[in-house]
Amino acid sequence: MYELFKNLGSWLTSGAQWSGSDGIAHRLAEHLQYSLLATLIAAVIGLPLGLLIGHTGKGAFLAINLASFGRALPTVGLVVLVFLAGGLSMLPVYVALVALAVPSIVTNTYAGMTAVDPDVKDAARGQGMRGHQVLLQVELPLALPLIMTGLRLALIQVVATATIAAYVSFGGLGRYVFDGLAQRDLVQVLGGAVLVAAVAIALDLALSGLQRLLFRHRPAQTA
Repeated sequence: MYELFKNLGSWLTSGAQWSGSDGIAHRLAEHLQYSLLATLIAAVIGLPLGLLIGHTGKGAFLAINLASFGRALPTVGLVVLVFLAGGLSMLPVYVALVALAVPSIVTNTYAGMTAVDPDVKDAARGQGMRGHQVLLQVELPLALPLIMTGLRLALIQVVATATIAAYVSFGGLGRYVFDGLAQRDLVQVLGGAVLVAAVAIALDLALSGLQRLLFRHRPAQTA
């Protein structure tokens, strides 16, 4: 075991391992591209949907059951299905990652909206605010903590699952996992897993810091 971790340390710190098209720096950039783009697309889909359901109260059944759907979704199976239908491209990977991320975003956005005190919304309407003003100026700011939590959960799930890009011969940090398994190179497999975990933790901490920064400037709405 000691020898394994010693070799892992050498693998991670080797200058040659970080350079070139197969190097860690390049694979890391690919992994971030897949993860951030998929999460952004999921947010574009999931945030408006969650806000609409939470604001109108219609479609709550959809929001509640999306969480179960996301947990039960066979990601690799979806990749293979889209791959067979659309051919060799990144489309199957993005479809699977977006489908994985949308439920967390929708359900947390919906939960944040429903957690807003109805008396606060009634008071806003009593001051003459229209529906969209109540949504954007009252409900959305108060729901932001849970919305940010949903985005964080979605991003972490996507980062961990983006290794499937290597399953259909593309890049990312999953390349080390799949290539290492094929070559029976345990150090490479472990190195890929450690890098994915490190990226997930770093992004989660970054979003957590952003969340604290946002609320530091909004003391009146978090009191």
